[in-house]
Amino acid sequence: MSSASLFGGAVSLVDGHVQLHDPAALATPHMDALVRQAVFGTEPEREMARWLVWELGQAVGVRAASVHDLYLARGRGDCGGFTVPAINVRALAYDTARAIFRTARAQDAGAFILEIARSEIAYTDQRPAEYVAVMLGAALREGYRGPVFIQGDHFQVNHKKFAVDPVAEVNAVKALVHEAVAAGFYNIDVDTSTLVDLSKATLAEQQRLNYGVCVDITRTVRAAEPAGVTISIGGEIGEVGTENSTPEELEAFMEGFNATLQAVAPGTAGLSKISVQSGTSHGGVVLADGSIADVKLDLDTLQRLSVIARERYGMAGAVQHGASTLPDTAFGNFPRIETAEIHLATNFQTMMFDHLPADVRQAMYAWLDVNAKDERKAGDSDEQFYYKARKKAIGPFKRTLWDLPADVREALGRAYDDKFGFLFRQLGIAGTRATVDRFVAAPPQHRPFPTGASTVVAAPDDADLSD
Repeated sequence: MSSASLFGGAVSLVDGHVQLHDPAALATPHMDALVRQAVFGTEPEREMARWLVWELGQAVGVRAASVHDLYLARGRGDCGGFTVPAINVRALAYDTARAIFRTARAQDAGAFILEIARSEIAYTDQRPAEYVAVMLGAALREGYRGPVFIQGDHFQVNHKKFAVDPVAEVNAVKALVHEAVAAGFYNIDVDTSTLVDLSKATLAEQQRLNYGVCVDITRTVRAAEPAGVTISIGGEIGEVGTENSTPEELEAFMEGFNATLQAVAPGTAGLSKISVQSGTSHGGVVLADGSIADVKLDLDTLQRLSVIARERYGMAGAVQHGASTLPDTAFGNFPRIETAEIHLATNFQTMMFDHLPADVRQAMYAWLDVNAKDERKAGDSDEQFYYKARKKAIGPFKRTLWDLPADVREALGRAYDDKFGFLFRQLGIAGTRATVDRFVAAPPQHRPFPTGASTVVAAPDDADLSD
């Protein structure tokens, strides 16, 4: 029998299985060290740390889960009155997620999503396995208990690449699906809205490639599902930043999607939500002085589309992207009109940049001057260029951000606590833990001990884990 002791003796590894003796020890600096190893360790150290975070989560009920059944319950009218925030955690992922879980514990919230888009995975240097380990580790560190909804946002088909080689581009999305689901992404937003062809004569023809390719990727998601999990899949009918969506477009997409899916794969579960455009844009529209232009949010459209999505198609409702840069007064409208979900990203990134030491921020901007200069449009002010491009510096400066001084991280953490607390209250998700527990099952998903992990010293060695 082989064994090792971790977390000051609170955790034992016996023949490749975790034995937890003191759950309280998970909410200590030992977890900080373990998560850091999951991100920055050598490859075998990372694999060991990611496995251990996952298995500790299994032991205490902090498990990756799907919102599919919760969303279908909402489609039936069995729950409502709240809007699920889907939060894109781009930078300082562990600190940001800890603030989210602190807020959830304080407000007894359960209906919230942590997500990362296909594009963000690349420019923030966070592959799915790392992202899941960091999110679950943050939940454990803050003493959170319950299902954790981790989502692949905008698993998007690039229309330019699709035009050159449609098979290769769709296969690239499918490969990401397999990687993400294996890591613990049990919620996937398929974005084939880039393929909508407005030159076609009818709405059905305009949406045909959109729903057809979405069906194809949906089948890949369903085939990748672990036992006992029905992954929540979202579709999208119009790109954010373009013309507002209409009921007729939603119907054209959904009728085509449902008919096609049942023709090629009868009985296959379909979509649980639908993303629409109602006036926002990703990141907002930045003005020359660096401020964000006012947004004309079409709440009537959003409400009508949500009603159709629920009453006609049994989904949770409509999803609004690009919402984080809206004014504070806007957020209370979403639960009032029964919006199913809103996506929040850029404002949290802005808050981080505002808290950075001047020398770190300037180093990141200098990197952009060299490495992102092709993204600068003629007439862009410095403020406009840096605002739009600075997300591209997150990956190259990931370790620098993780190594920020404690006082900087603590100040940002307090700002995040305030912002997440406000958003959770405005969106009506305080107290939703009971609703989540009612409709969501998160069966255990144990993983085999990593090959070669027994030769890794850093993970089982308590001295290393408590650095």
